[in-house]
Order: sequence, then C-alpha cells, then structure tokens
Amino acid sequence: MSKQEKQIVMTYKYKMYRNKSLRHLDRLIDYHCEVYNYCIALHRRYYKMYHKHLSANKLKVHLTKVRKRPNKEHWRELGSQSIQDVAERIERSYKAFFDAKKEQRCGRHSIPHFCKRKNYSSFTLKQTGYKFHDGNHITILGKDYKYVAHRPYEGTIKTVSIKRDNCGDFWLCIVCAKPASEIIPRKGNAIGYDFGLKTFLTGSDGSRIESPRFLEKNATALRSAQQALSRKRKGSANWRRAKMDVARKYQYVRNRRKDWFYKLAADIASQYSDVCIEDLNIKAMQQLWGRKISDYAFTEFVSILQNQLSKTGGQLHKVDRFYPSSKTCSHCGHIVEEMPLDVRRWESPICHAMLDRDGNAAVNILVEGMKSA
Repeated sequence: MSKQEKQIVMTYKYKMYRNKSLRHLDRLIDYHCEVYNYCIALHRRYYKMYHKHLSANKLKVHLTKVRKRPNKEHWRELGSQSIQDVAERIERSYKAFFDAKKEQRCGRHSIPHFCKRKNYSSFTLKQTGYKFHDGNHITILGKDYKYVAHRPYEGTIKTVSIKRDNCGDFWLCIVCAKPASEIIPRKGNAIGYDFGLKTFLTGSDGSRIESPRFLEKNATALRSAQQALSRKRKGSANWRRAKMDVARKYQYVRNRRKDWFYKLAADIASQYSDVCIEDLNIKAMQQLWGRKISDYAFTEFVSILQNQLSKTGGQLHKVDRFYPSSKTCSHCGHIVEEMPLDVRRWESPICHAMLDRDGNAAVNILVEGMKSA
C-alpha cells in the first residue's frame, strides 16, 4: 500500500456475553478510574508548586515508577499502554479547556476534575494487552472473553477499548484503519429541509416528516420507573435494580430513535444527492423548549445523514443560522422585519403570495444552500 493512499478509520462495536468473567473487566475499569483521579491530583499539586502544566510524557514516566510501589500492586493488573492512555486523555482534556479559554468559547469545555467510579466507563489498549482468537473469542490482559461477532471487522487494528454502559453491559470497540474506497460524487435531485417544532422536517418539495417522539411516547413508563427509584433507599439492592430499570428504559428510547434516524437518513440519501439544512443553535433551542428539542435529537440526525450521504456520493450543505429563511418570500425575495412563532402562514406584501412558514423556509434553504455547491 502506497503512502499516498487514503485511509478511513472505522469503529466496530460488539456486545460482550454476560458472565462472571465480566467482573474482572468491571474491576479493571475501576482501577483505571483510580489512576485517572491520581493523575488529576498530581496535576493540581504540580501546578500549585511550580505554576506549570504537567506534560503527558512526564506523567507517563512517573506512573511507570508508581506501579512498582507496594501499595499500588493492583495497578500491575492493568496494561502499561492503558495507563498511558489515561495520561493522554487528561492531556487532551486540558488542551481542549485552554483552547476554548483562548478563543473565549465559554461553557464548551471545563477543566478536568475528579471522576466517580460509576461515571468512569472505559479503558483503551493499543498494540499490546489483547489477542483475538478464532470465532468470537478475545484475550484481554490475560483473561478470555466472548463477544457477539455479528459482523467481521476489516482493516488494521489501531486500538481496542472496553466500555461499560449504564445498564451494566460491556462493549468491545475495535478501531480499524483500512484503505478508503473511491466514492464518485454523483449528480441528482436536491432538496432543502427546514427543522421545526411542529414538524420534524419540512421539505422544499412539500413533503413533511413527522417525528415518532419516542421520549414522549415512553414518558409514562419512564415516570413510573423514576418514581419507583425515588421510593428505594439509596445504595440498597432494590435501589440498584430500580436504577438499572430506569437506565434500560432510556436505552430503549435511544435505540429506537437511532434506528429510525438511520432508516430515514438512508432513504433521503438514496433519493437526493444534495441536501440543504440550517446550521441551528440546538443548545439555545433546548433552553427555550427543553425536552421537545431533546426528543427530536436533531444534531444526532444531522450527523447520521451526513455519514449516509458521504457513502452514496452525496453532499450535505449547511446554511448559516442567521439567514432569515422564514422571513424571506421565496417568490419575490422580500424580507419581513418581524414574524412571531405563532404565525404559520403569511402573505407577502409585495407579490401577495400566501406562504406556509416551514415550506417557504425549506425552499429558501435549498436556494441558499445550493449557492455554495
């Protein structure tokens, strides 16, 4: 393979079989959390003494020495590279924090802080510490495990991660690099979509896509599960079971929503080569309308749609969020100064065309988005 050949990185995710051997992985994740908190404390102490940032390389050298101490014998169960990855995680977090502070992007990144064991969920191995066997078996740090191999992974393995979710399930995540297949850009139909509160997507061709609102449909079951959790004594066995029940119900909602997103995105990508949407400020919308915007999960859908379009040779065009798509007449181009949200239909004072708010915005988004195509 030539050095100029492009590569793509893909992550393959497999669920691990539930058995008693997973307790070992659970303990390893807790040990990595202990290493993480130790590194955070060391960072703060180093800055307090020297008023300097502790580099990842110095931290890695120090952790190698700490593993040999008598009171840190349990750290020897961990892979050397997984411990180094903890130092690299902290380094990336500090870099993101200082970059955001430099660019005055408040609220985007916070300074790394101590983490509870229940919130620390993964560790990563790079070149060593794992070995794949025939079928669906893998050895991780000296112990054998079995995972659901629903599809084979392809390419050169870069990292192997073990993740623990809120439902107590463990996942094997394999990051592979493989040569990128050439995707020829295709020409075809174009469409603009307007994201709204009444309708999930309104197309420039007059189509309307309603969201199933999975969170709203399961609100009663979620409320009952949360009420049952609140009646349990915190820390008891019944409390842990009730907490797991709440987590499973939320996971059910997420899985159904994601499945619907992938099917919808695949359908749109198969029909259109160019899709235009608005680059919305979803966080600001969540502050205004709360759970309804979270239920739509528009950011997640856009990410999935962009991925599906890239596979089929299509392209996603984003229109600036300050473009007045709803206030601009798609017939004459006149811009109305004020338009409250409760106005769903309006008449242009210039050409006297009766316009649907969302449909008119979708047409304007299509025209504006294709200018940059």
